[in-house]
Amino acid sequence: MNIPNQLTVLRILLIPVFLILFLIPFNWGTFTVLDSTITVAHLIATIVFVVASITDWLDGYLARKHNLVTNFGKFADPLADKLLVMAAFIALVGADIIPSWAVVLIVSRELAITGLRLLLAEGGEVNAANMLGKIKTFTQLVAIPLLMLSNFPFAATGIRVDLIIFYVCVFFTVLSGINYFYQNRHVFSDGFK
Repeated sequence: MNIPNQLTVLRILLIPVFLILFLIPFNWGTFTVLDSTITVAHLIATIVFVVASITDWLDGYLARKHNLVTNFGKFADPLADKLLVMAAFIALVGADIIPSWAVVLIVSRELAITGLRLLLAEGGEVNAANMLGKIKTFTQLVAIPLLMLSNFPFAATGIRVDLIIFYVCVFFTVLSGINYFYQNRHVFSDGFK
């Protein structure tokens, strides 16, 4: 197994570690920084999430640079990304930090796009992520750590930057999903004959 695929597997293995640290009420203490009260377990969980997120960028970079693209990587890399982000959002709902309706939208979009990509692949088409999808991913990867760390470092301002970025993320999740389906509507043309 090449290094990019090992990084993908590592990302998948880090998901339960992240979830255990975030969801189990370890009594390791708390501390307050810039008006954000953070548990030690949540800080460690956030570090694990960020490390897992970095492996996403790193495995893709190494696979392209060294021509190590494999069928396993094509399958497992996007799956690992979606599992990591969806697990984080579901955990944040479980911790009563974000509303479930928004996460239902996010998860529904991810499942629908995955299904559409399968249909495209069956027809021999590959549709790379566009700018809206990249903004969606970026806002997800910024919102999740901010939410996990109680709006650190913005809590002292009184502005819920974590929730603002989260709702921007929800907006771009829905918008990029609609755009992706619109751009690929030809896949469903036979259903309307």
